[in-house]
Amino acid sequence: PPYFSCTLKGDFSQMKRTHLFIAGLYLLASCRAEEGLNFPTYDGKDRVVSLTEKNFKQVLKKYDDKVAQKQFQLKEIVLELVAQVLEHKDIGFVMVDAKKEAKLAKKLGFDEEGSLYVLKGDRTIEFDGEFAADVLVEFLLDLIEDPVEIINSKLEVQAFERIEDQIKLIGFFKSEESEYYKAFEEAAEHFQPYIKFFATFDKGVAKKLSLKMNEVDFYEPFMDEPIAIPDKPYTEEELVEFVKEHQRPTLRRLRPEDMFETWEDDLNGIHIVAFAERSDPDGYEFLEILKQVARDNTDNPDLSIVWIDPDDFPLLVAYWEKTFKIDLFKPQIGVVNVTDADSVWMEIPDDDDLPTAEELEDWIEDVLSGKINTEDDDNEEGDDGDDDEDDDD
Repeated sequence: PPYFSCTLKGDFSQMKRTHLFIAGLYLLASCRAEEGLNFPTYDGKDRVVSLTEKNFKQVLKKYDDKVAQKQFQLKEIVLELVAQVLEHKDIGFVMVDAKKEAKLAKKLGFDEEGSLYVLKGDRTIEFDGEFAADVLVEFLLDLIEDPVEIINSKLEVQAFERIEDQIKLIGFFKSEESEYYKAFEEAAEHFQPYIKFFATFDKGVAKKLSLKMNEVDFYEPFMDEPIAIPDKPYTEEELVEFVKEHQRPTLRRLRPEDMFETWEDDLNGIHIVAFAERSDPDGYEFLEILKQVARDNTDNPDLSIVWIDPDDFPLLVAYWEKTFKIDLFKPQIGVVNVTDADSVWMEIPDDDDLPTAEELEDWIEDVLSGKINTEDDDNEEGDDGDDDEDDDD
Protein backbone atom coordinates (compact mmCIF):
# COMPACT_ATOMS: atom_id res chain seq x y z
CA PRO A 1 0.00 0.00 0.00
CA PRO A 2 1.10 3.64 -0.35
CA TYR A 3 2.74 5.08 2.75
CA PHE A 4 2.29 8.71 3.78
CA SER A 5 5.19 10.14 5.76
CA CYS A 6 6.68 13.38 6.98
CA THR A 7 10.03 14.65 8.22
CA LEU A 8 10.23 17.13 11.05
CA LYS A 9 12.09 20.36 11.73
CA GLY A 10 11.57 23.51 13.73
CA ASP A 11 12.39 26.21 11.19
CA PHE A 12 9.63 26.98 8.73
CA SER A 13 9.18 29.84 6.27
CA GLN A 14 6.53 32.39 7.21
CA MET A 15 4.19 31.09 4.55
CA LYS A 16 4.37 27.47 5.73
CA ARG A 17 4.11 28.50 9.39
CA THR A 18 0.90 30.34 8.53
CA HIS A 19 -0.59 27.26 6.94
CA LEU A 20 0.38 24.99 9.82
CA PHE A 21 -1.50 27.36 12.07
CA ILE A 22 -4.50 27.24 9.73
CA ALA A 23 -4.46 23.45 9.80
CA GLY A 24 -4.91 23.62 13.57
CA LEU A 25 -7.82 26.02 13.26
CA TYR A 26 -9.42 23.71 10.74
CA LEU A 27 -9.40 20.88 13.24
CA LEU A 28 -10.92 23.04 15.98
CA ALA A 29 -13.68 24.09 13.62
CA SER A 30 -14.35 20.46 12.76
CA CYS A 31 -14.72 19.57 16.44
CA ARG A 32 -17.36 22.28 16.95
CA ALA A 33 -19.48 21.29 13.95
CA GLU A 34 -23.20 20.86 14.50
CA GLU A 35 -24.35 17.32 15.16
CA GLY A 36 -25.67 15.77 11.97
CA LEU A 37 -22.98 17.19 9.72
CA ASN A 38 -20.79 14.20 10.65
CA PHE A 39 -17.43 15.91 10.39
CA PRO A 40 -14.80 13.43 11.65
CA THR A 41 -13.10 14.21 14.95
CA TYR A 42 -9.95 12.53 16.21
CA ASP A 43 -10.91 9.56 18.38
CA GLY A 44 -7.65 9.34 20.35
CA LYS A 45 -6.39 6.11 18.81
CA ASP A 46 -2.79 6.27 17.49
CA ARG A 47 -2.46 5.12 13.89
CA VAL A 48 0.71 6.95 12.79
CA VAL A 49 3.83 4.99 13.69
CA SER A 50 7.44 6.17 13.83
CA LEU A 51 9.82 4.71 11.26
CA THR A 52 13.40 3.81 12.30
CA GLU A 53 16.36 2.38 10.44
CA LYS A 54 16.39 -0.88 12.40
CA ASN A 55 12.89 -1.87 13.39
CA PHE A 56 10.46 0.70 11.98
CA LYS A 57 8.83 1.06 15.42
CA GLN A 58 7.73 4.16 17.25
CA VAL A 59 10.52 6.54 18.28
CA LEU A 60 9.55 10.17 18.72
CA LYS A 61 11.92 12.92 19.66
CA LYS A 62 11.10 15.53 22.30
CA TYR A 63 11.97 18.99 21.03
CA ASP A 64 13.43 21.69 23.22
CA ASP A 65 12.08 24.33 20.87
CA LYS A 66 8.48 24.94 21.97
CA VAL A 67 7.49 26.37 18.58
CA ALA A 68 8.86 23.33 16.78
CA GLN A 69 7.12 21.05 19.28
CA LYS A 70 3.78 22.80 18.73
CA GLN A 71 4.20 22.57 14.94
CA PHE A 72 5.02 18.90 15.28
CA GLN A 73 1.91 18.35 17.41
CA LEU A 74 -0.27 20.10 14.83
CA LYS A 75 1.13 17.92 12.05
CA GLU A 76 0.71 14.79 14.11
CA ILE A 77 -2.93 15.59 14.94
CA VAL A 78 -3.75 16.25 11.26
CA LEU A 79 -2.03 13.02 10.22
CA GLU A 80 -3.83 11.08 12.93
CA LEU A 81 -7.20 12.39 11.72
CA VAL A 82 -6.36 11.57 8.09
CA ALA A 83 -5.17 8.09 9.11
CA GLN A 84 -8.42 7.57 11.01
CA VAL A 85 -10.60 8.65 8.09
CA LEU A 86 -8.68 6.51 5.58
CA GLU A 87 -8.12 3.51 7.85
CA HIS A 88 -10.23 1.28 5.57
CA LYS A 89 -8.25 2.30 2.46
CA ASP A 90 -5.15 0.25 3.36
CA ILE A 91 -2.84 3.28 3.53
CA GLY A 92 0.06 3.17 5.99
CA PHE A 93 1.17 6.34 7.82
CA VAL A 94 4.67 6.77 9.23
CA MET A 95 6.90 9.52 10.58
CA VAL A 96 10.64 9.87 10.08
CA ASP A 97 12.81 11.91 12.42
CA ALA A 98 15.01 13.73 9.90
CA LYS A 99 17.91 14.16 12.33
CA LYS A 100 17.85 10.79 14.03
CA GLU A 101 17.09 8.79 10.87
CA ALA A 102 19.10 10.81 8.35
CA LYS A 103 20.36 7.73 6.49
CA LEU A 104 16.88 6.29 6.14
CA ALA A 105 15.45 9.63 5.00
CA LYS A 106 18.13 9.90 2.32
CA LYS A 107 17.54 6.32 1.20
CA LEU A 108 13.81 6.95 0.80
CA GLY A 109 14.39 10.20 -1.12
CA PHE A 110 13.14 12.51 1.63
CA ASP A 111 15.38 15.47 0.86
CA GLU A 112 13.47 18.32 2.51
CA GLU A 113 12.79 18.49 6.24
CA GLY A 114 9.25 19.38 7.20
CA SER A 115 7.84 17.93 3.98
CA LEU A 116 5.31 15.19 3.45
CA TYR A 117 5.96 12.30 1.06
CA VAL A 118 3.97 9.43 -0.37
CA LEU A 119 5.63 6.16 -1.36
CA LYS A 120 3.67 4.43 -4.11
CA GLY A 121 5.41 1.53 -5.79
CA ASP A 122 8.86 2.76 -6.75
CA ARG A 123 7.79 6.42 -6.77
CA THR A 124 8.30 9.06 -4.08
CA ILE A 125 5.70 11.82 -4.40
CA GLU A 126 6.05 15.02 -2.40
CA PHE A 127 2.87 16.62 -1.12
CA ASP A 128 3.27 20.35 -1.66
CA GLY A 129 -0.12 21.66 -0.63
CA GLU A 130 -1.95 23.16 2.32
CA PHE A 131 -1.47 21.04 5.43
CA ALA A 132 -5.12 20.47 6.27
CA ALA A 133 -6.94 17.19 6.82
CA ASP A 134 -9.52 17.65 4.04
CA VAL A 135 -6.84 18.57 1.50
CA LEU A 136 -4.68 15.58 2.45
CA VAL A 137 -7.61 13.16 2.29
CA GLU A 138 -8.61 14.36 -1.19
CA PHE A 139 -4.99 14.18 -2.37
CA LEU A 140 -4.57 10.59 -1.16
CA LEU A 141 -7.92 9.43 -2.54
CA ASP A 142 -6.93 10.81 -5.94
CA LEU A 143 -3.55 9.10 -5.66
CA ILE A 144 -4.93 5.61 -5.02
CA GLU A 145 -7.19 5.83 -8.08
CA ASP A 146 -6.04 4.52 -11.46
CA PRO A 147 -3.69 7.06 -13.10
CA VAL A 148 -5.88 7.19 -16.24
CA GLU A 149 -9.65 7.71 -16.25
CA ILE A 150 -11.49 5.99 -19.11
CA ILE A 151 -14.23 7.88 -20.99
CA ASN A 152 -16.89 5.70 -22.60
CA SER A 153 -19.97 7.86 -23.16
CA LYS A 154 -21.20 11.28 -24.28
CA LEU A 155 -22.15 12.16 -20.69
CA GLU A 156 -18.61 11.43 -19.58
CA VAL A 157 -17.35 13.61 -22.44
CA GLN A 158 -19.49 16.47 -21.08
CA ALA A 159 -17.99 16.00 -17.63
CA PHE A 160 -14.51 15.99 -19.18
CA GLU A 161 -15.22 19.22 -21.07
CA ARG A 162 -16.38 20.97 -17.88
CA ILE A 163 -12.89 20.62 -16.39
CA GLU A 164 -11.40 23.94 -17.48
CA ASP A 165 -9.19 25.15 -14.64
CA GLN A 166 -6.49 22.47 -14.72
CA ILE A 167 -4.22 20.70 -17.20
CA LYS A 168 -5.68 17.55 -18.72
CA LEU A 169 -4.67 15.10 -21.43
CA ILE A 170 -6.78 12.63 -23.40
CA GLY A 171 -5.73 9.90 -25.80
CA PHE A 172 -7.51 7.52 -28.19
CA PHE A 173 -6.22 3.94 -28.26
CA LYS A 174 -7.29 0.58 -29.63
CA SER A 175 -7.57 -1.11 -26.24
CA GLU A 176 -6.04 -1.38 -22.78
CA GLU A 177 -3.63 -3.92 -24.23
CA SER A 178 -2.22 -1.44 -26.75
CA GLU A 179 1.47 -0.73 -26.21
CA TYR A 180 0.76 2.95 -26.84
CA TYR A 181 -1.92 3.03 -24.14
CA LYS A 182 0.49 1.37 -21.74
CA ALA A 183 3.08 4.10 -22.51
CA PHE A 184 0.36 6.71 -21.88
CA GLU A 185 -0.57 5.07 -18.58
CA GLU A 186 3.05 4.93 -17.43
CA ALA A 187 3.48 8.62 -18.32
CA ALA A 188 0.37 9.46 -16.28
CA GLU A 189 1.93 7.92 -13.17
CA HIS A 190 4.68 10.57 -13.27
CA PHE A 191 2.13 13.36 -12.72
CA GLN A 192 -0.59 11.73 -10.64
CA PRO A 193 -2.56 13.21 -8.92
CA TYR A 194 -1.64 16.75 -9.99
CA ILE A 195 -2.38 16.41 -13.73
CA LYS A 196 -5.41 14.54 -15.06
CA PHE A 197 -4.99 11.88 -17.76
CA PHE A 198 -7.98 10.50 -19.68
CA ALA A 199 -8.31 7.89 -22.44
CA THR A 200 -11.00 6.41 -24.64
CA PHE A 201 -11.29 3.25 -26.71
CA ASP A 202 -14.64 4.31 -28.17
CA LYS A 203 -14.70 5.56 -31.78
CA GLY A 204 -17.77 7.72 -31.15
CA VAL A 205 -16.12 9.50 -28.22
CA ALA A 206 -12.91 9.92 -30.23
CA LYS A 207 -14.86 11.44 -33.14
CA LYS A 208 -16.63 13.90 -30.83
CA LEU A 209 -13.24 15.00 -29.45
CA SER A 210 -11.58 15.00 -32.92
CA LEU A 211 -9.04 12.39 -31.84
CA LYS A 212 -7.21 10.06 -34.23
CA MET A 213 -5.95 6.62 -33.26
CA ASN A 214 -2.97 6.80 -30.85
CA GLU A 215 -3.22 10.60 -30.70
CA VAL A 216 -3.02 12.49 -27.40
CA ASP A 217 -4.41 16.01 -26.97
CA PHE A 218 -3.05 18.38 -24.32
CA TYR A 219 -5.49 20.89 -22.80
CA GLU A 220 -4.06 24.01 -21.21
CA PRO A 221 -6.35 25.53 -18.54
CA PHE A 222 -8.98 27.97 -19.83
CA MET A 223 -8.02 27.48 -23.50
CA ASP A 224 -10.69 26.92 -26.16
CA GLU A 225 -8.75 24.36 -28.18
CA PRO A 226 -6.29 21.62 -27.21
CA ILE A 227 -2.81 21.05 -28.57
CA ALA A 228 -2.32 17.76 -30.42
CA ILE A 229 1.00 16.35 -29.22
CA PRO A 230 3.07 15.90 -32.40
CA ASP A 231 4.77 12.80 -33.80
CA LYS A 232 2.35 10.10 -32.67
CA PRO A 233 2.57 7.33 -31.54
CA TYR A 234 4.57 8.26 -28.47
CA THR A 235 6.85 6.64 -25.96
CA GLU A 236 6.47 7.21 -22.22
CA GLU A 237 9.56 9.43 -22.25
CA GLU A 238 8.23 11.61 -25.08
CA LEU A 239 4.93 12.18 -23.30
CA VAL A 240 6.65 13.03 -20.00
CA GLU A 241 9.00 15.46 -21.73
CA PHE A 242 6.10 17.23 -23.51
CA VAL A 243 4.06 17.63 -20.32
CA LYS A 244 7.02 18.96 -18.35
CA GLU A 245 7.73 21.49 -21.10
CA HIS A 246 4.11 22.73 -21.13
CA GLN A 247 3.02 22.37 -17.50
CA ARG A 248 3.28 26.08 -16.66
CA PRO A 249 0.00 27.45 -18.08
CA THR A 250 -0.62 31.05 -19.13
CA LEU A 251 -3.39 31.26 -16.53
CA ARG A 252 -3.38 28.82 -13.61
CA ARG A 253 -5.44 28.49 -10.49
CA LEU A 254 -3.74 28.32 -7.08
CA ARG A 255 -5.06 25.10 -5.56
CA PRO A 256 -4.75 23.96 -1.94
CA GLU A 257 -3.29 20.61 -3.00
CA ASP A 258 -0.23 22.05 -4.80
CA MET A 259 -0.08 25.68 -3.69
CA PHE A 260 3.57 25.67 -2.58
CA GLU A 261 4.75 24.02 -5.79
CA THR A 262 2.91 26.66 -7.81
CA TRP A 263 4.29 29.50 -5.71
CA GLU A 264 7.85 28.19 -6.09
CA ASP A 265 7.41 28.06 -9.88
CA ASP A 266 7.97 31.78 -10.41
CA LEU A 267 9.27 33.61 -13.47
CA ASN A 268 12.40 35.66 -12.74
CA GLY A 269 11.47 35.96 -9.07
CA ILE A 270 7.97 37.36 -9.55
CA HIS A 271 4.38 36.25 -9.96
CA ILE A 272 1.58 38.12 -11.65
CA VAL A 273 -1.24 37.41 -9.21
CA ALA A 274 -4.97 37.96 -9.74
CA PHE A 275 -7.58 37.69 -7.00
CA ALA A 276 -11.14 37.08 -8.15
CA GLU A 277 -14.08 35.31 -6.52
CA ARG A 278 -15.73 33.18 -9.17
CA SER A 279 -18.99 33.16 -7.17
CA ASP A 280 -19.11 36.99 -7.14
CA PRO A 281 -20.48 38.78 -10.26
CA ASP A 282 -17.55 41.22 -10.42
CA GLY A 283 -15.06 38.44 -9.74
CA TYR A 284 -16.63 36.26 -12.43
CA GLU A 285 -16.46 39.11 -14.94
CA PHE A 286 -12.83 39.80 -14.07
CA LEU A 287 -11.96 36.11 -14.44
CA GLU A 288 -13.52 36.09 -17.91
CA ILE A 289 -11.30 39.06 -18.82
CA LEU A 290 -8.27 37.18 -17.49
CA LYS A 291 -9.20 34.17 -19.62
CA GLN A 292 -9.37 36.34 -22.72
CA VAL A 293 -5.96 37.84 -21.98
CA ALA A 294 -4.53 34.36 -21.46
CA ARG A 295 -5.99 33.09 -24.73
CA ASP A 296 -4.63 36.07 -26.63
CA ASN A 297 -1.17 35.56 -25.13
CA THR A 298 -0.97 31.78 -24.82
CA ASP A 299 2.18 31.64 -26.96
CA ASN A 300 4.10 34.03 -24.70
CA PRO A 301 6.49 31.87 -22.60
CA ASP A 302 7.19 34.81 -20.26
CA LEU A 303 3.57 35.18 -19.15
CA SER A 304 2.01 33.12 -16.38
CA ILE A 305 -0.81 34.54 -14.26
CA VAL A 306 -1.67 32.91 -10.93
CA TRP A 307 -5.39 33.22 -10.25
CA ILE A 308 -6.43 32.95 -6.59
CA ASP A 309 -10.07 32.54 -5.63
CA PRO A 310 -10.25 33.84 -2.02
CA ASP A 311 -13.09 31.38 -1.40
CA ASP A 312 -10.51 28.56 -1.64
CA PHE A 313 -8.42 30.03 1.21
CA PRO A 314 -10.78 31.77 3.67
CA LEU A 315 -8.27 31.66 6.52
CA LEU A 316 -5.63 33.42 4.42
CA VAL A 317 -7.72 36.38 3.25
CA ALA A 318 -6.84 38.63 6.21
CA TYR A 319 -3.15 37.65 5.93
CA TRP A 320 -3.05 38.51 2.22
CA GLU A 321 -4.91 41.79 2.73
CA LYS A 322 -2.41 42.83 5.41
CA THR A 323 0.65 41.65 3.47
CA PHE A 324 -0.34 43.13 0.10
CA LYS A 325 -2.36 46.10 1.47
CA ILE A 326 -5.34 45.38 -0.79
CA ASP A 327 -9.07 44.78 -0.43
CA LEU A 328 -9.99 41.24 -1.47
CA PHE A 329 -13.70 41.96 -1.51
CA LYS A 330 -13.11 43.18 -5.05
CA PRO A 331 -11.00 41.90 -7.98
CA GLN A 332 -7.28 42.69 -7.89
CA ILE A 333 -4.25 42.05 -10.08
CA GLY A 334 -0.65 42.81 -9.18
CA VAL A 335 2.96 41.73 -9.41
CA VAL A 336 4.47 40.05 -6.32
CA ASN A 337 8.13 39.53 -5.48
CA VAL A 338 8.39 35.94 -4.20
CA THR A 339 11.42 36.71 -2.02
CA ASP A 340 10.02 39.43 0.22
CA ALA A 341 6.29 39.54 -0.81
CA ASP A 342 6.73 43.16 -1.94
CA SER A 343 4.02 43.98 -4.47
CA VAL A 344 2.54 46.56 -6.85
CA TRP A 345 -1.14 46.42 -7.77
CA MET A 346 -3.05 47.75 -10.76
CA GLU A 347 -5.33 50.61 -9.84
CA ILE A 348 -8.95 49.51 -10.27
CA PRO A 349 -10.94 52.40 -8.81
CA ASP A 350 -14.43 51.00 -9.31
CA ASP A 351 -15.87 47.45 -9.39
CA ASP A 352 -18.36 48.66 -12.00
CA ASP A 353 -15.55 49.79 -14.29
CA LEU A 354 -13.19 46.83 -14.53
CA PRO A 355 -10.28 47.08 -16.98
CA THR A 356 -10.82 45.77 -20.48
CA ALA A 357 -8.72 42.93 -21.85
CA GLU A 358 -6.70 45.49 -23.82
CA GLU A 359 -6.04 47.64 -20.74
CA LEU A 360 -5.03 44.56 -18.79
CA GLU A 361 -2.66 43.48 -21.57
CA ASP A 362 -1.04 46.94 -21.57
CA TRP A 363 -0.50 46.74 -17.81
CA ILE A 364 0.96 43.22 -18.07
CA GLU A 365 3.26 44.37 -20.88
CA ASP A 366 4.59 47.10 -18.58
CA VAL A 367 5.23 44.47 -15.89
CA LEU A 368 7.04 42.12 -18.25
CA SER A 369 9.17 44.96 -19.63
CA GLY A 370 10.13 46.08 -16.11
CA LYS A 371 8.38 49.43 -16.40
CA ILE A 372 6.20 48.36 -13.46
CA ASN A 373 8.16 46.49 -10.80
CA THR A 374 8.21 45.91 -7.06
CA GLU A 375 11.56 47.66 -6.54
CA ASP A 376 10.41 51.17 -7.54
CA ASP A 377 8.85 52.01 -4.19
CA ASP A 378 11.90 50.54 -2.41
CA ASN A 379 14.15 52.89 -4.35
CA GLU A 380 11.93 55.83 -3.55
CA GLU A 381 12.04 55.00 0.16
CA GLY A 382 15.80 54.63 -0.05
CA ASP A 383 16.11 58.00 -1.81
CA ASP A 384 14.00 59.67 0.88
CA GLY A 385 16.29 58.22 3.53
CA ASP A 386 19.37 59.54 1.70
CA ASP A 387 17.82 63.00 1.45
CA ASP A 388 17.16 63.04 5.19
CA GLU A 389 20.74 62.07 5.88
CA ASP A 390 21.99 64.82 3.56
CA ASP A 391 19.82 67.38 5.36
CA ASP A 392 21.21 66.23 8.69
CA ASP A 393 24.72 66.69 7.36
